[in-house]
Amino acid sequence: MAQTQIQAAREGTVTDAMKRVAERENREPEFVREQVAEGQAVIPANVNHDALDPMIIGREFATKVNANIGNSETTSDLEEELRKLHTAVHYGADTVMDLGTGSDLDEIRETHVDHSPVPIGTVPLYEAVKRAGGPEELTTELLLEVIEKQAEQGVDYMTIHAGILAEHLSLTDGRKTGIVSRGGSIMASWMVSHGEQNPLFQVYDEICEIFAEHDVTFSLGDSLRPGSLADACDEAQYAELDTLGELTRRAWKYNVQVMVEGPGHVPMHKVAENVERQQEVCDGAPFYVLGPLVTDIAPGYDHITSAIGAAMAAEAGAAMLCYVTPKEHLGLPDEEDVRDGLAAYRIAAHSGDVANERPGARDWDDALSEARYNFEWREQFGLALDPDRARDYHDQTLPEDNYKEARFCSMCGVEFCSMRIDRDARESRRGSRSGQSPEGSDQPREGGEMNRLESTTDLEASPAAEVNRPPVGTHDSDALSAVGDDSQSVEQAGDD
Repeated sequence: MAQTQIQAAREGTVTDAMKRVAERENREPEFVREQVAEGQAVIPANVNHDALDPMIIGREFATKVNANIGNSETTSDLEEELRKLHTAVHYGADTVMDLGTGSDLDEIRETHVDHSPVPIGTVPLYEAVKRAGGPEELTTELLLEVIEKQAEQGVDYMTIHAGILAEHLSLTDGRKTGIVSRGGSIMASWMVSHGEQNPLFQVYDEICEIFAEHDVTFSLGDSLRPGSLADACDEAQYAELDTLGELTRRAWKYNVQVMVEGPGHVPMHKVAENVERQQEVCDGAPFYVLGPLVTDIAPGYDHITSAIGAAMAAEAGAAMLCYVTPKEHLGLPDEEDVRDGLAAYRIAAHSGDVANERPGARDWDDALSEARYNFEWREQFGLALDPDRARDYHDQTLPEDNYKEARFCSMCGVEFCSMRIDRDARESRRGSRSGQSPEGSDQPREGGEMNRLESTTDLEASPAAEVNRPPVGTHDSDALSAVGDDSQSVEQAGDD
């Protein structure tokens, strides 16, 4: 049996995956090894996923973003699912979770693994329920069979809802929104129907053995995450978190990598509390959060309400953010929703890295600001998080090529452009007075004059991690189908 990444790290070996991660993160390979060995970071890399370009998830590295995709009984086929995968990777997803519940799940999953340069995650409970015919018909034998099959297919990480226990169920009685996790509601229904303990908890050691054989990473599901602000940080959520801490340590004994999933809906003043508590309870295992949404009043804009919480979580130490699209709680997202959701979350992730002063993270911001000040429009577009969107918005009012050289945009026009006024003021006095400070000097000039501003940021020399430098979507996606013009449906985010 091949070594898992954490087993190799504990034995002092720097694997090829660790070397690649170190290159992408601009960190020393030995530092990567230490973080993996201590369980503070994970490299989801199933031994059967040959197309993978290894990446790392951990609070000491650049914040990552996950996108959920998948089919349903009434939508999508293999070609459309491959297109969804391409769309997610193109717009900057660091990992992709296939939450499909429709037809041809095996073929779609195998195709994703064959083509995806990013880690693929799944929730095996969904397939097990589909095969069983309903939650109450689930058996431990079927659960283990599905988990082992998906591991053999090359899935890099799986959400396992083993933390919700029978004794936790009554703690949800006073909630406003009950159990909102799809997997959590399924396991709760099973326990109520059978009067027994969570079967995933009961066979957890067997799952660890399967994961160790294929180097599958746990994503321990937060089955009791809050689905409304009123339910945040309640007894049910934190009781399950304590169990997830125990499960984390049990998996480590099997040399299996672990990350822990988090909420949900959390008011702003409690976001950091959630991250800090998870880090303490789970001994620093990477925290993977859905949002969190900081208000419940904005259906149709939940990519914004959640990105606010996501940025705060990233600053507090969350390692990966699961995107939310504008259609959250409302319907099945299409391609444009995925684009908007990923943009919002790439902004949140990058903002967290800037706030945490990750090496070179702000260089991208500085380079774009310098291009903006110098009216280098094409450079601005090229440095933008979504170059096509930035160019399209500019060209809606000033489409002609000559406006790519203009020293204004349509918001202020020529006369009131502040940057044009500032540049002209600086240029008009340049070298015109005796006794003027030399160009580039830090010494102030007499009479309140201003020095000329220079562009100094060199992104080529930046120490920033790959995801904190343009362009977004840097994975090799040649093996994926091209993104077309018509919209396609993408599985509802957030129900893992």
